[in-house]
Amino acid sequence: MLILGIETSCDDTSAAVVEEGTLVRSSVVSSQDEIHGLYGGIVPELASRRHIEMIAPVVGEALDRAGVTLDGIDGIGVTVGPGLVGSLLIGLSFAKAVGYAKAIPFVGVNHIMAHPLAAFLTSGSEDPLVGPEFPLLALVVSGGHTSLILYEGFNTARVVGCTRDDAAGEAFDKVAKLLGLGYPGGAVIDRLAREGDAKAVPFKRTYLERGNLEFSFSGIKTAVLQHLKKLERKPTEDEIKDIAASFQEAVVDVLVRKVQWGAEETGVNTIVAAGGVACNSRLRERLSVMAGVEGFKLFIPPPAFCSDNAAMVALSAFHTLREGNEGLSLNANPNLEI
Repeated sequence: MLILGIETSCDDTSAAVVEEGTLVRSSVVSSQDEIHGLYGGIVPELASRRHIEMIAPVVGEALDRAGVTLDGIDGIGVTVGPGLVGSLLIGLSFAKAVGYAKAIPFVGVNHIMAHPLAAFLTSGSEDPLVGPEFPLLALVVSGGHTSLILYEGFNTARVVGCTRDDAAGEAFDKVAKLLGLGYPGGAVIDRLAREGDAKAVPFKRTYLERGNLEFSFSGIKTAVLQHLKKLERKPTEDEIKDIAASFQEAVVDVLVRKVQWGAEETGVNTIVAAGGVACNSRLRERLSVMAGVEGFKLFIPPPAFCSDNAAMVALSAFHTLREGNEGLSLNANPNLEI
């Protein structure tokens, strides 16, 4: 079964063709970083307009790379939420139109649920895939979301913890802006932090109490702002590196601690980390160390499948179509901010 995936939840236009829910035949992403970088963050109207321009070319390129036409597609998966309303409408409208015109069934996918499923994807160029086993605990950490989700199967999951305020990725972007590093900020903070002292600034960790699996990152963002104000001058290059390293370490400490607590509380032995922030080298390193010490099995998709992509959407749609159900909508959980 070949599934065409379409993802337009935010600022990237993405399409992919996935075979049997695992093999990625093609994955195309059109980034808008240059557009939004001028404004220090995403401008929803500009994002929507760019999606309109790119959706057809991106889907066409994904089909060409996969060596297939729409006549060979068995199903369409498209992100229906959460995300920017205008951006979502572009992808959804396109998928519905194509599905109607070509009589192809289509499935709406919650892309937060789809992120951890990227651990089951393979491009075929690496060794045969040995994917995670259910049940598993997933850390979904991105610009708009930070959640712990317990999966019993591809379409059976429940949220066990989420952010009370800012998501981790949002904190990275806002701190990068405070430091004058531009947008998006995650990659540049990761790079600078490698040359900084993570103990230089003792930023507090918001763990809440043990057993509480919720997250809070608005405080660390404010702490960085207050630290910069106390300097009463522009920080030096070395100071910026130290602040970046200290901030990153504080965020990673919280994420890793919550994952450990979540695994212990749920009794799950398998952990998956996904979402754009899962590209962060320090988070990947710390999760790997923690998993080794605690005896957990850890799976983190390659960076290309951590951030928003259509391959994970196609994978989720495949299992929904194969099982003949309506999929899983995490929107029903009142504790998940969307």
